[in-house]
Amino acid sequence: MSLTGLEAGQTVFTSAFAVTRADLVAYADASGDQNPIHQDEAAAKAAGLPDVIAHGMYTMGLVSRAVREWSRGAGLDATLTDFSARFAKPVVVPADGGAEVVVEGKIRKLDATSVELAMTVTSGGEKVLAPARATLVVK
Repeated sequence: MSLTGLEAGQTVFTSAFAVTRADLVAYADASGDQNPIHQDEAAAKAAGLPDVIAHGMYTMGLVSRAVREWSRGAGLDATLTDFSARFAKPVVVPADGGAEVVVEGKIRKLDATSVELAMTVTSGGEKVLAPARATLVVK
């Protein structure tokens, strides 16, 4: 598939990801980021947080995963060349039930060889990344 038929402003995907405390432990082990606010309720609350929070880079990883899954599903042979996001609020991950991160991708702009996406990223009904942008270059 090419970029033909896509338009600026068009929503091209909505992806939802469950996040559990077990995911945070696995990410901490893989990344080496053992900050206790990501695993220990008492440490998180002592730091002024409402509960354990997801690693920021874990959250960004979910967003880049959503972008790649959309591009593959759309049949785009593309390379993710730029990705940026700012943290707006933490993803709070309660022990009971975890959290959900929802990523909605809209086309911000495009030309014959690239597409820039603007993503809205929420958890618990609140924006957790703002703004989040990704650029894909089609091969």
